Amino acid sequence: MARLRVALAQIDLTVGDLDGNAELVATWTKQAAARGAHLVAFPEMALTGYPAEDLVLRPSFQDASRDALERLARRVADEGSGEVAVVVGYLDRSPERSVAVGRPAGEPQNAAALLWRGEVVARYAKHHLPNYGVFDEFRYFVPGTAFPVARLHGIDVALCVCEDLWQDGGPIAVARAAQVGLVVCINGSPYERGKSSHRDELAAARAREAGAALAYVNLVGGQDELVFDGDSLIVDAEGDLVARAGQFAETLLVTDLDLPPARAPGGAAVGNVDAGDGTTMAVTRVVLAPDPVAELDPGEAAEPAVVTARLDPDAELYAAVLTGTRDYVRKNGFPSVVLGLSGGIDSALVATIAVDALGPDRVHTIAMPSGYSSSHSLDDAADLADRQGTHHEVVAIQDTVEGFHGALSGTGGLHGLAAENLQARVRGTLLMALSNEHGHLVLTTGNKSELATGFSTLYGDSAGGFAPIKDIPKTLVWALARWRNAEAARRGQVPPIPPRIITKPPSAELAPGQLDSDRLPSYEVLDAVLDDYVERDFGRAQMLAAGHAPETIERVVRLVDLAEYKRRQNPPGPKVTSKAFGRDRRLPITSRWREPVRPADRPEV
Repeated sequence: MARLRVALAQIDLTVGDLDGNAELVATWTKQAAARGAHLVAFPEMALTGYPAEDLVLRPSFQDASRDALERLARRVADEGSGEVAVVVGYLDRSPERSVAVGRPAGEPQNAAALLWRGEVVARYAKHHLPNYGVFDEFRYFVPGTAFPVARLHGIDVALCVCEDLWQDGGPIAVARAAQVGLVVCINGSPYERGKSSHRDELAAARAREAGAALAYVNLVGGQDELVFDGDSLIVDAEGDLVARAGQFAETLLVTDLDLPPARAPGGAAVGNVDAGDGTTMAVTRVVLAPDPVAELDPGEAAEPAVVTARLDPDAELYAAVLTGTRDYVRKNGFPSVVLGLSGGIDSALVATIAVDALGPDRVHTIAMPSGYSSSHSLDDAADLADRQGTHHEVVAIQDTVEGFHGALSGTGGLHGLAAENLQARVRGTLLMALSNEHGHLVLTTGNKSELATGFSTLYGDSAGGFAPIKDIPKTLVWALARWRNAEAARRGQVPPIPPRIITKPPSAELAPGQLDSDRLPSYEVLDAVLDDYVERDFGRAQMLAAGHAPETIERVVRLVDLAEYKRRQNPPGPKVTSKAFGRDRRLPITSRWREPVRPADRPEV
């Protein structure tokens, strides 16, 4: 066996900041070199940030990416790290036309480069392009068919990019034919609940298929609605876990690997190889360092394999929304945030996320009581602000609400739901005014259950710049609040959320004695139906088979379908489920389709 010290640089990058991203790559490469790494890998499209969306279609952006790559190769060598092989993602152009997809030469490609001794010695373009969920890569890129193999310290190393692992055939099949010892896969794989175990299984299966060890490096951080959790890992050729990095934190995972030495020239595939997916890939070989490295010197320590335990489900979900919120604020240059603090569970959780992400000095909370606001809600809001140290103010809105009513008295006035919503719109207007005056980013406090059913006021509580819990169902809002308080108690700290906020029945407090349960099913029932209808795309027959009551199905489906136009006007927020509104679930606003209702299933009137 031959030894190779591999470093995976799990870092937080910014879309469009090519100079800043290159600086990060150079800095982390120095760290890898200082720890004796022979190879360091960075995430998918690390130089440009990921996903860059329609920026990749601009020739000027493509040119900037290619130029940045060449400068980076020279810089790494000039700074003394030229003997470290660097794998980095970037935006490239196709060298020839893509016959299979009918696109000319020069089209964008999602690519990985191998840097060595000041030069770009190999380029690989992503072969499998995802076109589902949040991904539109067929819109942007053309696939690659080149498969470079680099011999590094006597070991043959191949590259692939993210989706190349998730589809059968392609680079993994070619890696086996080329008899490589290590596959380095660079990734921009977004977080969603429950995905980690699938990654483990996938990495293990692909390593066994390739007959090679697999090093998987992933992005970390937030980019608009997407959150990347890192969770980088290395598995051996049998699929057994060797090392794993932590989640939601920048880190350098360094591991010594014992790998099979490269075969003699001619002992493995060269030229066009059947990829097993209806395409062929062209295997080429480049020799960087033909001879194995020496064994460790007596005084040199081996890098121990580190396997970081994953967070528990609630901690993981909380870290995801915290990361998404922190990076949206930071990367967009907002100095602070402001939100309405009602004394209810949703605004309490959003305030807690904001304080944990940014620190209390950058969080402004505003209580805006109307004539229907209860004294305990005001007290609970003040208690939370005191526990967490936010800048807290009370701005009574009743006089303003009455002024609006007076202005509209000549039109017949406002009644019922219109009068209720006016209170929410006054609050939204005040928060946006404070945003304009002080530069705060307004955080909205709506959860996924509310967004699904339209149980929010357009231009009221939905008005703002970022929605931290828009992809968190109401039942999980409670779970996260309880987890966060328990975590504080475990650390010997004061729980950040007053217990009464968690235990009291939820209410918008827009009318006397109002409760959410007056207009919606219980949240346990509602969220179960929403999970089937929204996440799983179940039709009526499937929902009935799942045990949901016919009248509940009809009620919830109608609410969800009618609220599409409202959801289109909501701010972005972190995607953490398998099907978030906006990035994942895209339905027409104008549509006459309704889930069929069989006469026997209709509820009695």
